[in-house]
Amino acid sequence: MRLRAPEAHRSNAVPAGAWWLWALGLAVAASRTTNPLLLGLVVGVAGYVVAARRTDAPWARSYGAFLKLGLAVLVVRVLFSTLLGSPVPGTHVLVTLPEVPLPEWARGVRIGGRVTAEQLVFALYDGAKLAAMLVCVGAANALADPARLLKSLPGALYEAGVAVVVAMTFAPNLVADVARLRTARRLRGRPAGGVRAVLQIGLPVLEGALERSVAVAASMDARGYGRTAAVPPAVRHTTTALTLGGLLGVCAGTYGLFAVEGAGYGVPLLAGGAAAALAGLWLGGRRTPRTRYRPDRWGPRAWLVAGAGIAVAALVVWASAGPAGDALRPGVTPLAAPRLPLWPALSVLVGLLPAFVAPVPKDR
Repeated sequence: MRLRAPEAHRSNAVPAGAWWLWALGLAVAASRTTNPLLLGLVVGVAGYVVAARRTDAPWARSYGAFLKLGLAVLVVRVLFSTLLGSPVPGTHVLVTLPEVPLPEWARGVRIGGRVTAEQLVFALYDGAKLAAMLVCVGAANALADPARLLKSLPGALYEAGVAVVVAMTFAPNLVADVARLRTARRLRGRPAGGVRAVLQIGLPVLEGALERSVAVAASMDARGYGRTAAVPPAVRHTTTALTLGGLLGVCAGTYGLFAVEGAGYGVPLLAGGAAAALAGLWLGGRRTPRTRYRPDRWGPRAWLVAGAGIAVAALVVWASAGPAGDALRPGVTPLAAPRLPLWPALSVLVGLLPAFVAPVPKDR
């Protein structure tokens, strides 16, 4: 393998599943800490990889929207803590808001009252964790091609995957149509802003969306979409049991990974549930026969991208159960400046690997 990443083309592009594994690994790492310095490092790693490896495709522009969504979540979390109070005890009173009297049945709920520095810092830490997880999901959306992700889905999820991919590509295409029509209006000397302009642009945009939907439906029908094969009842029942049991195991294991005390049982449950669910999906795919044109190949670079995310998640989960666990979850009583733990920070930096090993887009 060459040290310099090659130029990306159809045969060596990183599969969408590898990008999602990388991003979910960063999200798991973000879920294990409330340290704002470490969360900022996670966001910085995700942003650097997106800036280095995203293309000019419509879905690649979604990262900025997820950044804004994360900031909105952070602001809303702080506002809710200010207006509704917090169970976190505090002695540094910043302001006292007028308190709304509530009936007896609403005991335990408070609107207004004292606002302490401790509760605001706690809300800031908690909101930053959720914002960082949203940014990681936005990084996956910006780097993974939805159409290539559809190729990687098992046959049992193909129909649901088509609906998801069509929904994910509808919004970017709609934004591109609006931008194109506004540019055309400016070139013709017509106003591109205001209510009247929006109404005049809306009809062509909806017509274009309808035409695109009809074209997609015709292409799906030409490819035999929706046709199923006969499967014995025993296979159907086995598929149902494996899929449902596996999904329950995945849910329980994911909860264990996200919970502070559940790292011990979370990994085995997640692994067992994922294996059972994959077996059920493989059996279920037998009733949906289809072929793949130019299937995605997982080369060494794709495995390095996915492995970087898995390594970040595993290292941070391991660090949270060790001596560095207190630094990953800084307290607010008493107030103290958070410190950046060395080994968890180095673990997060492993997530930068895709920026150096993934093929470089042609426009870079």
